[in-house]
Order: sequence, then C-alpha cells, then structure tokens
Amino acid sequence: MASFYVENFGCRATQADGAAIEEQFRDNGLVPSHDRETAQFVVLNTCAVTASAERDARAAIRRVRRENPDCKVIVTGCYAQRAPHEIAALPGVSLVVGNSHKQNLAHIAIEEHTEKDSIGTKSFIPIAELIANKVPNTGEAAIFVSDIFAHTQLLGAPVFESANERTRPNLKVQDGCNNRCSFCIIPSLRGRSRSLEMSEVIRQVNALVAAGYREVVISGINMGRWGRDLSAQAMWGGRPRPSRFEDLVRAILDQTSLEKLRISSVEPMDWSDSLIQLIADSPRIAKHAHVPMQSGSDAVLRRMRRKYRPWHYREKIEKVRAAMPTAAIGADVMVGFPGESDSEFEETRGMIEDLPFTYLHVFTFSARPGTPAASMGNQVRLQIAHERNRILRELAAAKKSEFMAGFVGQTVEAITLNVRSESSGQEWTEALTDNYLQLKLKGRHAPNQWMHSRIQSVHNGQLFGEVAHDRRDAINFASIQQESQSHIYAD
Repeated sequence: MASFYVENFGCRATQADGAAIEEQFRDNGLVPSHDRETAQFVVLNTCAVTASAERDARAAIRRVRRENPDCKVIVTGCYAQRAPHEIAALPGVSLVVGNSHKQNLAHIAIEEHTEKDSIGTKSFIPIAELIANKVPNTGEAAIFVSDIFAHTQLLGAPVFESANERTRPNLKVQDGCNNRCSFCIIPSLRGRSRSLEMSEVIRQVNALVAAGYREVVISGINMGRWGRDLSAQAMWGGRPRPSRFEDLVRAILDQTSLEKLRISSVEPMDWSDSLIQLIADSPRIAKHAHVPMQSGSDAVLRRMRRKYRPWHYREKIEKVRAAMPTAAIGADVMVGFPGESDSEFEETRGMIEDLPFTYLHVFTFSARPGTPAASMGNQVRLQIAHERNRILRELAAAKKSEFMAGFVGQTVEAITLNVRSESSGQEWTEALTDNYLQLKLKGRHAPNQWMHSRIQSVHNGQLFGEVAHDRRDAINFASIQQESQSHIYAD
C-alpha cells in the first residue's frame, strides 16, 4: 500500500492542519510511514511567520530530496500560500498546495500522481477549476492556490505532540484573523477569522475523553475571537448576541467530563473579566494565561497597529495574577521593530520587569513581504535587535527561576508524559504541572496520569520531585489559589 509522511513546521494551528491531512490520506487508503526515507508521499506543512521559518522549509525540501529521491514531495501551509511559484521552482518539489486547498490535499496528491504516471506531464490548476480543465504550466510542480479570503472551511483535527506521546491532544477551534497588525503576514495566508461550531467542539472533546485523554489544549490563530462569525446564540439588551469565547469554555465544562482544559494564547483585549473569573473559579481549567504583548511602548504598539495600549495590557495581567496567584503567565514579545529606539526598548524591558511573567517567547522582527512594516524606514540593525533579544531572554529566565523556586517544598499536581532513563540507570518521568511548569518525577510512572508530587529542587528550568505518598500533604493548585485569594480579599 502507498505510504505517506507529514512533517509540520510552526504553530499549533499548523500541527492541527497536519493532523487533518493525515486523516485525509488514511481515508483514501494510504498508510502512515514512520519516517521520511520510506514514504511515497512526503508532505511538508510549512510556516511563513519569519524568513527563518521559510529557510527551514527549503532546507527540509533539500533534505527529503537527498534522503528519498523517489518520493513525491508535497509542500503546503503558509509558505506555499505566500510564494507558490518560488517553491514550485525548487528541485524535488512535486506539488504545491496552498492553505486555500488544504482540505483537498490528499485527493489532489493522489489524482496528480495518477495522472502524471499516465500522461507524463504536470500542469497549473486555474483558481476556479481546481482539478478539471488543466492548462500547461512551465514550472516543475503543479500548483493549487487560490484566494484565501474566499476560504470558509476550518481545517483541523486533534493533534498529539510527539514529545508527549499522545498525552495532551491539541484541538484547533478557530483559524484566521481579522486584525491587521503591520508586521503580520498571517491574515493574508490563513484568511478571515472562522470558528469551529460549538457542537463540533463538544463532539470532538467528548470523543477525546472517551478515548481516555485527561487534558485537552484548545488553540487557534486568534482564539479569543471564537464565535464572532457564528450565528447569535443568546440575547443581550434585547438583541441577538454573537457567541463569545467564554461561552465555548463554559460549554466544554458543562457538556463534557474533561478533567482538565488548557487554553492557549488569547489576545489582551479578549481577556474579559468574566473569562478571567471563569478560569480562576474552575479547578478543571489549567491555571495558565498566555497573553501576547509584543511591546511595552505605546509608540511601538501604535506603529504595530495593535489594538491596546500598555496600560490596558498591564491591567489585564494584574487582574489575571490577582485572580490566580499560582498561574503561569506568558507573553510573546518582539524586539527590533522598525524605529524601535533605545528608550522604547527600555519601556518594554521595564514593563516586563514589573509584571509577574513566568515565561516569555521573545522574537526578533522579521520583515515579511507585503506587510506595511517591511517598507517602514529606520529599520533596526540586526546586531542591536539580537542584543535586545538576549537581554529579554535573560530577564525572562530570571523571572521563571524565581517563580519556580517558590514551589520547592510544596506538593503540586501534574500530568505524566514520558519516561526517560539516564546513563546512571536513574529513571525519571517527565510531567507538566497544572500551571505549565516542567517537572521531572522520580521513577517510572504511566503516562496520562494526574499525580501529586512534592517538589524537592529546581535545576535548569525544571522542577524535580517525587510522588507525594501521604495524600494529607497533597495540596493542589486550586487549594493554593483559594488560600491566596482569601488573603488578598482580606487585605
């Protein structure tokens, strides 16, 4: 039987797309291959958020061509949507399928492969015709790309991170973005914001629970906008009110028996008071808030066309910390945005130092073709941007270490992932705490189990601990949170 291999690059949304592509191939009778070297179809599901991501994709194409010269290399994803002809001209590429046609990728690949074997030619597919009435193409590979803003389907399936051995499935509930940040190319590659219907989310979560999964991560490109494109679900002030993200969270709690829901990135303006309180009040929601920041400078945020000001952002983070004293709080931060002065960078550094972050994802600005920021003057020298990146990463590491040190001697709740063995023969079980801290638990423990661990030490950004056998000592995060909140309110 024909075999396939899908390799994903980039964000959780891309991984979810890759899982859906795998399902397409299985539905068409193909079997997954364990590696690139033996597969007949190799799908590279690419990212285009930075120039570096595109370089990684080109390197992967060369690597596949070298390792498996007889396979059909299919390039899809955001890079394929952005520059299909550039990719089609690369040696070894058989087919280019943009995000606009991902929902038909396996069918296209099989049809194209069959046709090539029968007539020995490849062709360009017109936007309106997809497969029928092909016209000659002078390039090496067939191209399937159309207007992404006409795309209304949401592609995605539960994805299981290989590092976690299918312990924490990720479910994409939203795709696309209606924002127009000046540095971001994603809206032109993924289209308008669109939501997975609530009933389908509930169906998939229930299916995952039935399969034995105890934690599910929900994600999206701009997940806080979930539901805005769906029909009205409630009345508000005598008028229909569109569904909101917190409606989806409540429905998952009410209509499934999922033990733990983890919420990935949500934009600052979508952290409503009701969402914060909902997460704080429920022991079934992981105490974890990822809130993209990008910059702490008002002037830079305005040039970025972000929809909040630094004081808005600060208020949101302070509300999250007040409601959830033990929560992990993370952010995306960009350095080197065009025109970023020393004083503007210092505003960002100072704000990060002041706020209770437990981790950061720090990015250096990468000019994306076609975005307003790419043509802005006063581009920051790369050497300066890299130095600013280093400063923020060191600051983030110090804040993370301080946060983690506070758990030494406490007993925490964590879900088990993988077992690792050291050369000394010592076995550890990797785990992830409710508040998103990496934990190495002494001994061998089955994956996908919620366990209580007494934390003994912190080393190299990880907690080290052992199973808390005395359950009287087991203090879960919800209990810690309730105690902390009672002190706050008493003050």
